[in-house]
Amino acid sequence: MKSYKPTTPSRRFITNVDYGVLSAISPLKKFLKRLHENSGRNFQGRITVRHQSSGVKRLYRLIDFKQNKLDISAKIEAIEYDPYRSAFIARLLYKNGERNYILASKNMKVDDEIIVSENAPLKEGNRLKLKNILIGYLVYNIELQRNKGGQLARSAGSYAEVLAQENGFTNLKLSSGEIRKVAWDNFASLGQVSNPDHNLIVIGKAGRSRLKGVRPTVRGSAMNPRDHPYGGGEGRAHRGTKRPKTKWGKITGGRKTRKKKRLSNKYIIKRRK
Repeated sequence: MKSYKPTTPSRRFITNVDYGVLSAISPLKKFLKRLHENSGRNFQGRITVRHQSSGVKRLYRLIDFKQNKLDISAKIEAIEYDPYRSAFIARLLYKNGERNYILASKNMKVDDEIIVSENAPLKEGNRLKLKNILIGYLVYNIELQRNKGGQLARSAGSYAEVLAQENGFTNLKLSSGEIRKVAWDNFASLGQVSNPDHNLIVIGKAGRSRLKGVRPTVRGSAMNPRDHPYGGGEGRAHRGTKRPKTKWGKITGGRKTRKKKRLSNKYIIKRRK
């Protein structure tokens, strides 16, 4: 982590990730795309999601989550920053001359070689079928459906631990604490997602939130009674309601939102805490 000299009150507490591990190189233009920013508005221009703005201009990087070039080794050309995700990305150069972006793993370095194969060596960055991964190994970018691409464990520092192999399924313990079954013919990458210190970032000032596209949020207790269930009162008034609510009176704290009859419930062995 990188800290700063306290030249201003806000800068005193700012911490940021040290980007010294990244390659000093421009991204490949053919993998860049401009995304339309809605800023929380619908097609009529009305705000449907509060506290969102467009933030700074940025370009989306097209990431290959499928990595379906089997048995072709690739070299890591560069480790790059991605403004749309918390993890770093790696630029690959395949033996056949093609290039692609993938999610970088924690210890991935420039000039490392990786391969995607059903029985790839158990080396960090390699991608192989779950049934061929030994118990205790960490995996990321895990497929839930065959050939759909990785869906689990893609954010900075996340991973899943292989607990067991049984009856056509691999039991994985996710970083949330949830234990779930995934079909063992699906692919996963070995290791942990890069940039594990992302959760230690201290934004430090409101200006950095605005750059990220977050508009100011007003506390309900600071509003008038007509604007929020917590509004009004002389001085610091009590909440006055049994449980936490939104501006529109919907319950927020501790309310379970997952559907009880969801089909994928049968794959969850243990819920997260």
